[in-house]
Formats: sequence, C-alpha cells, structure tokens
Amino acid sequence: MAHFHDVERFTTPPDLPDIEAMAREAMALIPPELRRWANGVVVQVADFPDDETIEEMGLESPFDLLGLYRGVNLLEKSVSESAADVDTIHLYRRPILDYWCETGEDLRDLVRHVLIHEIGHHFGFSDEEMEQIEQGVSPR
Repeated sequence: MAHFHDVERFTTPPDLPDIEAMAREAMALIPPELRRWANGVVVQVADFPDDETIEEMGLESPFDLLGLYRGVNLLEKSVSESAADVDTIHLYRRPILDYWCETGEDLRDLVRHVLIHEIGHHFGFSDEEMEQIEQGVSPR
C-alpha cells in the first residue's frame, strides 16, 4: 500500500485499499461541525456505482458520481431502527481518479471534500456552509 504523504509519486493508480485508507484518514480529520453527524457512518469504496444507483440517480455515465450517502437523516430515524440500517458513504474510485487527473487537485483533499459534501448534503448543509466548514469557519 502506498504512503499518502506524497501522493504525486504513485507509479500505478491508487487502488481500493489506498482510497479506503485516505477515506479513514479524512473521516478522522472531519471538522467537529460535521463529525457529530457522521458518528457511526460506514465508508465503502467501489470502482463504480452499481447499475441500480446509476439508474436511480439518472446518470449518463458511471463517471458522473464521485460519492453517495445512503441512510436515514437523523431527524427521521426512529429508536426501532435495526443495526442493518447503517448509514453508508459510498466513494467511487474510478470517477474520483478521473476527476483527480482532470483537476490536478490533491487526492487526499479530493477524498476529504467528497466525504464532507456527502455528509453535508445528506444533513441539509448548503454548499456555502460546507465550504465554510472546509475552511475551518463554523456556519451554524
């Protein structure tokens, strides 16, 4: 597995375990404003969204989706929900790598950005609020 302190030195594309490690690192560093919303959220990495997700989201291409939050908003959860109803953030490696190659953005920053946006959108944060959170400013 690669070390991420120098992501620019990858000689092969980062694989699923590489992206999973970056996601774990990013989740550990999520700002406190979002961390309370992300408690117990599982992160799964796949190369692409599955066919059902592609159809459900109306995607023209499997490259159109970097990540997806699946779960129940905390405000709608009931005490009777089972452990099987675990909230999950899906990260899609190939679209993330494609976006990374197009933008030249730091891959760790990109993975963190996708995680923050998936959590934020799920819990009703605006793009402006998430941008403030990413910059270390508390919006709420």
